[in-house]
Amino acid sequence: MKIWLDGGLQDTESARVSVFDHGLTVGDGIFETVKTVNGRPFALTRHLDRLTRSARGLGLPEPDLDEVRRACEAVIEANPMPLGRLRITFTGGHGPLGSDRGEHGPTLVVALGDTGRRPDSTAVITVPWTRNERGALTGLKTTSYAENVVALARAREQGASEALFGNTLGRLCEGTGSNVFVVLDGEIHTPPLASGCLAGITRALAVEWTGAAETDLPMDVLQRADEVFLTSTLRDVQAVRRVDDRELPGAPGPVTAKAMRIFDEHATADLDP
Repeated sequence: MKIWLDGGLQDTESARVSVFDHGLTVGDGIFETVKTVNGRPFALTRHLDRLTRSARGLGLPEPDLDEVRRACEAVIEANPMPLGRLRITFTGGHGPLGSDRGEHGPTLVVALGDTGRRPDSTAVITVPWTRNERGALTGLKTTSYAENVVALARAREQGASEALFGNTLGRLCEGTGSNVFVVLDGEIHTPPLASGCLAGITRALAVEWTGAAETDLPMDVLQRADEVFLTSTLRDVQAVRRVDDRELPGAPGPVTAKAMRIFDEHATADLDP
C-alpha cells in the first residue's frame, strides 16, 4: 500500500511521522473522509472546501488544495479498489510538548483503505454525554475524536453501530460520525447546524436532494418519530431499525427508502456534486 506523506508517495511500512507531531501530542489537526468508487472520489470539492473551513477555524495554515488533489489522485491510482475510504489528515506538524504550535509547518497525510457497502439498516443508541454547541471546535472536523471513540465503544457493546448525542440544551444533535434525520408525519427533519452538529457533506446533499427541513428537535423525538435515518460519507443514507430499546419495524420505511433511492440516483449521476 502507498500513502502520501511529505510531498510524495511512500510505502506504508516505511512512512514515518514525528512523535512530536501536534496531531499526535495534542490532537491539533483536521481531516476528511472521502468515499471512492472505482477509482474516483465522491464529492471531493465539497470535502476540500470543508477542509479549508476547518483549517481556518482551528487556526492552521490553509492547505494547498492543488497538492491535496494531487495527493488524492496519486494515492487512488496507486491503490486500486472498487470501494474505498480516502482519509485526508492535516495537522499542526512538529511542535513542542504543549499546546503552543511549532514553526515547522503542517503535516499532510493521504491514505486509502478498502471498505464495503453498508447494510440498509442499523441499530443506534443514545448516550448521556453532550455536544457543546458553543465550543471552540464546534462545527470543525478535527482529529480530537476521543469522545467519539468512547461513545462508539458503548454503542458496540450494545449491539449498535452508532451513538447519538444531544447538545447542552437537550436538543438532538448528531452521531459520532454521522448526521441524524427523523420522519414526522411524512416530512423529513434534521437538526440545524446551530445545534452543534457537523456540517456533513452527505447531510447537505440529502437536505438539498430530498427537501428535508432543518428543525430544532428535542431528544425524545427519537421515541416518537415514524422513521429515523443516518447520513455519512460511508453510510450514504442508512435506515435505523432500533433506537435504544425502541424497535422501528420495517426499516427502511417508505420515506427513508425514497430518500435512499434519490440519493443513489443523484450520486451516480454526478460524482462531484
